[in-house]
Amino acid sequence: MDFYPIRIFLYPFWIILAYRREIQSEQVRNDLMRRKTTQNTASQRRNPMNTQSARHIHFDESARAAPEQSVGLSNIVELARVIGFLEELCVELDNSVEPNAPNPYLNMILHLLRSHIEGRLVSASSMVAASGAPYATAMRKLGHIQEAGLVEQRPRTKTGKSFSLHPSAGLLETWSQLADRIERLATENFGDATSRRTADYYFGGSYQPGRALIAPPSALPQPLRLGGGLRILVHGDPTFMVMENLKRQFEQIVGTNIKQRAFSIDRLREEALRNATRSRSLYDLIAVDLPWIGEFVKKGVVRPLSDVMDIERLDPSDFHTAGWRAAHWDGVPYGAPSQTTPELMFYRRDWFAKEGLEAPATTDDVLAAARRLHDPRRGRYGVAWNAARGTALGHTFIMTCADFGQPIVNLPRIAGGFDASHLETADLRPTIDTPRALQAAEYLLALMDYSPPDILSMSWYERVRPFASGKVAMAYGYTLLAPYFELDESCEAHGNTAYVPHPHGPEGVPVAPVGGYVLCIPANLGDDRVHDTVEALVAFTSPEAQKLYAQNGSRTAPRYSVGADPEVRRLSPIFELVDQMSWRDELQFWPRPPIPQISDIIQICGHELHDMLRGVVAPEDALSRAQARAEEELHKSVT
Repeated sequence: MDFYPIRIFLYPFWIILAYRREIQSEQVRNDLMRRKTTQNTASQRRNPMNTQSARHIHFDESARAAPEQSVGLSNIVELARVIGFLEELCVELDNSVEPNAPNPYLNMILHLLRSHIEGRLVSASSMVAASGAPYATAMRKLGHIQEAGLVEQRPRTKTGKSFSLHPSAGLLETWSQLADRIERLATENFGDATSRRTADYYFGGSYQPGRALIAPPSALPQPLRLGGGLRILVHGDPTFMVMENLKRQFEQIVGTNIKQRAFSIDRLREEALRNATRSRSLYDLIAVDLPWIGEFVKKGVVRPLSDVMDIERLDPSDFHTAGWRAAHWDGVPYGAPSQTTPELMFYRRDWFAKEGLEAPATTDDVLAAARRLHDPRRGRYGVAWNAARGTALGHTFIMTCADFGQPIVNLPRIAGGFDASHLETADLRPTIDTPRALQAAEYLLALMDYSPPDILSMSWYERVRPFASGKVAMAYGYTLLAPYFELDESCEAHGNTAYVPHPHGPEGVPVAPVGGYVLCIPANLGDDRVHDTVEALVAFTSPEAQKLYAQNGSRTAPRYSVGADPEVRRLSPIFELVDQMSWRDELQFWPRPPIPQISDIIQICGHELHDMLRGVVAPEDALSRAQARAEEELHKSVT
């Protein structure tokens, strides 16, 4: 061995390399192929692995971090911490002990892993330069690492003469496990040896269900061959902005440039419909709001996923049930969940505790708490919600109807709510002008007394901002907007917020209406691009990618495995709460049923109810007018 006793602590790394070099190359290839084709199934996700924690991001419509800053500006990934620790320790030893000799295996692997985390391309020459050994020796050592199956080689050009190097799934798994063990050993020798982490290790905690750690995403075996790069149409919300911030890293993963266009919700729908009229799609993937599925299928905007891929590659059972079912029309999946974000009630637990108030469980509780905490003279208001004219208020009204046990159309009742899974053949009629819908409308009118003065212009972002800044006691909001205050320590709501499902009316039950987006493949996408687009779809919606989004600020997790990951759960209480709501069957998509006419019905409700809130018409008249207009809309054919 070409190293001195002072560096004997690094011996396990050589053991790993030596062991892997003894593995027959055929076995290595089979193992790697199995890992790729199973797309990191549940059994693999039970392996103890570590990756990065969330960095603090303050989200705004214009907020975009530079791609170079997409990795660890505040809280470094656990794996990156260990890599940094070993790099610094090696430098200290090299500068403190003479004579010494470099370890090219370790140096090259550290360089490869560091570059992978930071989204930088690695070539054979850069590996040789990082080895610290003479050129010939370094090339020989690099060959040993490749033979052991620790490095994947990917062509950068069509000729294959130029290529980049990437850590294999096996290397990422081994080092993620190693990072966990190094941290445990450090805690045991230099910290509290009786800590929970050490105890969990010795008593089998790292093997318990729900404690498995998902590995970082690895590069695709072959780069995507998409002329002009991968083109994606998305909504301009915090989760998709996280994807934009991670663009450079994902470009390394998929092997091509990524071009992402973001629009507001109404403009996103318009652009997706406009794109469907083109002879050839301008986008490879489009983000589709869950209620649009029926309309987009009827209008031929998106194509069935089952026509272009094996659905099992997505591991459907890992998606939250409501989010996965909402991606279907006539029993056929048309998209893969990219976000599953329920709308909840955010409330200031510190204010509630000071006043001796319980968490709001019913609509009466909301009104009572709002009345108690409303103090306009001090700039404090009871509750914020979507009351802006049109789409914003329309969504609020139909979800408030659900709180009172009333779907917006005559859905059949089933255990746990209503059935919105078989809408393609249903004889539907609006149920807007009903006693329960009237209760919902009157509840919104009552909220007006305890709302901020600009409530009639508040939509998704506007309702969360005053809550974050400490001006509002409660706010209805999607979990994807929680980063506004969870990641900004300057916000008064930071660390003082709790979450509950929608408080329900007298005849309702707790419901967390599911929102979010699925990634779909346009029906008019060129056939020459479909295969590689499917690979991108699988990569972007994988557990590994979803965990990376969460660690970089997203508060949406469409997969059970991601919500159960211990590192993800430590980022926010939202992940565990959403999982619990899903298991209790409180996550529901029937409040916004994906019928083809739903967007127009939402607009109708948003306009008629806005006149009611302004005092122009009585609640009964507003509901009667909305009912008539919705009936007319439902009778129109959608093509």
